[in-house]
Amino acid sequence: MSKLLPEMPLPELPLLELIAMLSPDRMPRHVGVIMDGNGRWAKQRGLPRSEGHREGVERVRELLPFAACELKLEALTLYVFSLENWQRPQPEIDTLMVILEYFLSEEIAKLVRDNIRFTASGDIARLPAHIQELIENGRRVTSGCTGMILNAAMSYGGRDEIVRAVRKIAASGLQPDEITEETISAALDNPQMPDPDLIVRTSGEIRTSNFLLWQAAYAELYFTDTLWPDFDHAEFVKAILDYQNRDRRFGGLSAADSSGSAGADGKFRDRRFGGLSAADSSGSAAIAAAEGPA
Repeated sequence: MSKLLPEMPLPELPLLELIAMLSPDRMPRHVGVIMDGNGRWAKQRGLPRSEGHREGVERVRELLPFAACELKLEALTLYVFSLENWQRPQPEIDTLMVILEYFLSEEIAKLVRDNIRFTASGDIARLPAHIQELIENGRRVTSGCTGMILNAAMSYGGRDEIVRAVRKIAASGLQPDEITEETISAALDNPQMPDPDLIVRTSGEIRTSNFLLWQAAYAELYFTDTLWPDFDHAEFVKAILDYQNRDRRFGGLSAADSSGSAGADGKFRDRRFGGLSAADSSGSAAIAAAEGPA
């Protein structure tokens, strides 16, 4: 369910015209993206789920230089692999780890080319050792880049990040009355990044799925039915145009603060908590057996 600018046929406009509609002085500093729908994209085409994940990586490769060089975002956080995703079938996890290894091995040089600094969030210690080494290498190689920060949320959960931050604070010896919001923010995985202004979720799901819970307190949320492998540059620009059309009040009153908010739409939600939906899981065993480890 996309929320688009009213009375504007954005889907029919070419990319360059959409970009021309952007207001440079109202660009979000930091955008977070929940990249959802790879499995459904593959299922619609009669392909194994792994092909959906691989196609999803292609969208990431295309999006990064566009976000950094064309849109000049300050930061972009991609929800790559959640803590809950560890519940998925092992062959699918193996495929995702292979894709991660490929990206971290082959794409870092392109990040340097585009002046993108790489970092990561999450329980990184839970990832395979060679993936951890590649993450550290990516941070080191791009440390001199001064453009957009790319934050890959891997083995990540917002609640887990907060718990780990609280443990750091407890270990520091601070007294309870010395702890402030700034103390907690500084103990999070990447305190140097600005809080996200906009969170985008693809595939029609309308929830944030444990993503940047502390940082996204005042983020604008944008949900689209478009599956991640189909989420192109134009879709990304439309999300930002929608953001720019909103009245960001941060708890204050708007100029026309006279109407109440809409109620729930009553739709049934398929609550997966990072696992597979009932429809997807019915065939997951057969898919896993057919694919095997990547």
